[in-house]
Amino acid sequence: MKKYEQIFYITLVTLFSVFGSNINAQERPIQISLFTPVQIFPASYSITGIRLNLIYGRNASVSGLDIGLVNQTTAGISKGVQWGVVSINDNQFMGWQNNFVNITKEKCEGFQWGLVNYAGTMSGFQLGLVNFAGTMNKGLQIGLVNIINHGGQFPVFPIVNWAF
Repeated sequence: MKKYEQIFYITLVTLFSVFGSNINAQERPIQISLFTPVQIFPASYSITGIRLNLIYGRNASVSGLDIGLVNQTTAGISKGVQWGVVSINDNQFMGWQNNFVNITKEKCEGFQWGLVNYAGTMSGFQLGLVNFAGTMNKGLQIGLVNIINHGGQFPVFPIVNWAF
């Protein structure tokens, strides 16, 4: 058996042993998507593990590592790390978003790092050129334009804005 095959099988066994015990009927440990609907599992499934979106991927939620050009989740709470060009969470996100554009329509807890960051309700840290929080409970914004509609020190402020 070649070295690469061994690494592949060890990785698969590790993924299934780590994530396999917590998988519900509509959860899967890995997702690979060219674009929705051309992906391993339907968009209605949640992913608990790793999701790789070559162009565009959409699932109910992702807990773990979410990598791709455009990452979208539609329901529930997504947790973990999102890396890519654009990440869109129609519901809630907890963790680190590192994209050019980060959008969490509902509640975001954690760290958004990108050119444009948007959260309906933010608790955490936004670092980017333009940062927007509809409501900020506790947190800090650092960027060229920082907007907090409710709960912030200032409604709009350059360089830094906060809520504590």
